[in-house]
Amino acid sequence: MATKKRERESGTISDQLRGFIRDSGIPRNQLCKTTGMDPSHLHRFFHGTGALTNHTMDKLAAALGLKLVKVEDE
Repeated sequence: MATKKRERESGTISDQLRGFIRDSGIPRNQLCKTTGMDPSHLHRFFHGTGALTNHTMDKLAAALGLKLVKVEDE
């Protein structure tokens, strides 16, 4: 599990979003119903073969309780 957390923290925004979706415990079909996404669209994004629009990322972030924050240089 620590490896998944590390991947989520250090990967691209898309990688991080995939990690949060995976770790949320929310079934993908339920997430699709909540956000109004087509399940095949989420499937393609989740497996790295499709992209999301800004609007769709906003809906996913809201459903997962996520927001972007700037990490200060250490």
